[in-house]
Amino acid sequence: MAEMDLAGRTALVTGASRGIGRGIALALAEAGADVAVNYTRDEAAAAETVAAIQALGRKAKAYQASVTDEDACAAMVAAIATDFGPMSILVNNAGIASRGRTVADTDAAEVEKLLAVHAVGPHRLSRLALPQLRQHDRSDVIIISSIATLQHAPNSAPYTMAKVAGEALAIALAKEELKNGVRVNIVAPALTVSDMGEKLSRAITGQDDIHHLASKMPFGRVATPADVAAAVLWFVSDANPYCSGQKLNIDGAGQATFR
Repeated sequence: MAEMDLAGRTALVTGASRGIGRGIALALAEAGADVAVNYTRDEAAAAETVAAIQALGRKAKAYQASVTDEDACAAMVAAIATDFGPMSILVNNAGIASRGRTVADTDAAEVEKLLAVHAVGPHRLSRLALPQLRQHDRSDVIIISSIATLQHAPNSAPYTMAKVAGEALAIALAKEELKNGVRVNIVAPALTVSDMGEKLSRAITGQDDIHHLASKMPFGRVATPADVAAAVLWFVSDANPYCSGQKLNIDGAGQATFR
């Protein structure tokens, strides 16, 4: 049976200072990968992620760059090649939430902001990373989406639109890069224990502790970053020899409602 051994590979994980991104970065390191930790604002949290990866015996370094900034992303990708050698894993994880308003009450600027982070940003980083990714017999790109694209709930148009656009990128890129050995797949979490998940839970339920929703969830608990990371790890490892252009929903066989 193929193993999830990533020794000798370098990964870039965007939005890796906290939450799902941090969980993915740590899982990749535990499997043997060196990890470039991207962050936008929280330098201290990024440093903690780097230290945790180094404690696992892997190489890690933090890079500050917004996925909406072309020059900063280009500089980051070039620096990774210098610091680590060419990357063979790109995880487009960085994300932000919308304000949860109706279409009638949402201006175009919010829609454009969400699209810039969840769709244009991953497109930018994928394009910039491809020269490195193509240098390997096997490379992987992961788009972190959301089960919101299954539900298209009211008051969620900017977020859902942006996530759907990111998924379209993944499917097109998978077809384009097949000949170059680059696999592209989508991981779509449900509500997950993270800063964003806790804000969403608080906004909807009015309670601070996200874990009060555990009894309403399919497995009696709220999903964790480790659950999402496990899917990413499978997709990018030799355990996945033949899967590209696919989407895996991390929703416990159907996310329960918690309204």
